[in-house]
Amino acid sequence: MKTKSGLDILLSRFPRALKGRRLGVVCHNPSITRDYVHIVDALAGRKDCRLSAIFGPQHGLFGQTQDNMVEWEGAVHPALGIPVYSLYGATRTPDAAMLSRIDALIIDLQDVGARPYTYAWTVRNCLDACARAGIPVWLLDRPNPIGALAWDGPMLSPEFFSFVGGAQIPLCHRLTMGEIAVLLKQAFFPALDLHVIWMDNWYRRSLWDDTGLPWVMPSPNMPTLDTAVVYPGMVLLEATTISEGRGTTRPFEIFGAPWLDAAKFRAEIDACKLPGCVFREHGFIPTFQKWRGEFCRGFQIHVTRPAAFKPVLTAAAIIRAIMATCDGFQFKPPPYEYETVKMPFDILAGSEALRTALESGASLQSMTGGWREELAAFKPVFRKIAHYPEAQR
Repeated sequence: MKTKSGLDILLSRFPRALKGRRLGVVCHNPSITRDYVHIVDALAGRKDCRLSAIFGPQHGLFGQTQDNMVEWEGAVHPALGIPVYSLYGATRTPDAAMLSRIDALIIDLQDVGARPYTYAWTVRNCLDACARAGIPVWLLDRPNPIGALAWDGPMLSPEFFSFVGGAQIPLCHRLTMGEIAVLLKQAFFPALDLHVIWMDNWYRRSLWDDTGLPWVMPSPNMPTLDTAVVYPGMVLLEATTISEGRGTTRPFEIFGAPWLDAAKFRAEIDACKLPGCVFREHGFIPTFQKWRGEFCRGFQIHVTRPAAFKPVLTAAAIIRAIMATCDGFQFKPPPYEYETVKMPFDILAGSEALRTALESGASLQSMTGGWREELAAFKPVFRKIAHYPEAQR
């Protein structure tokens, strides 16, 4: 299967409405063609439009900022002499002065299929700003790398909207960025002039490796497809005292802490009979972030059957098993990703429900029962915005 990204299609069939216009582009490292040409270079080389401004999300235009809440500030592009604006610094939304330089905004960001990944919410901020300024948006769609995984995890409650979640979708959502943009327009910005350049030859029941497209790390701690597969659940560990493997070469696949009792944890997690994965004991010493320089007893998740794997269920089972067998576990207090009041775990999970269930020692079955009801209610919403077939016909 050879998928054509929205960028490849835009460049091969450049829209008449963009010709002769001053363009802004929201992009980052993975914003490349099948032949590894970055969108900035591709647009700057065209004679039928003018690239006038560049905007970058969390982690910077080149993926240079390593960790969460490491802001970066804009500059002038060294070769093109045009401004590069940060949307993860003094502001997370393009302001009127930034937008005054452009006639249309092109967005080309790679998502990973998990609600807490901030790029979708940078898109939301851009759609909001452009709707208010009367500027049309062209969103170039890219694959959901883990589209083959089933929906998993709780829905996001509106009172827990934040920069790690700005729409009522599941933790593992199966949507592409183009579909999320359509959902956001329908829900919040009906007057927005939005154009989605859809992909050719992409099917939802696929993983990134099925597309034939080059993988470029969308963020420093998302090195491989294996990382993306476990991320929708393991991102919850960011809001706990368990290391999620930052500071190692396999973040989110590896987890642990100096006080983790490996034997007791093994017995507890094996009893859960989690589908599609195995746990292998693995010690590590993080080079930064939680437990930096300390030996952590832990495990690595090996996903053996992605179609059966439940990333959020697995993470909930991990946290539940650690809480049942170890001293030292805590949910971290705020702040987290610009939220200073609500618990970080709650804004990641989507509400207080999962945290309170874990604290009460509730069964996995009782936790997931609530999710199933929420996901059933989400199904008609999904059907209205789903652009791509499940599989090749």
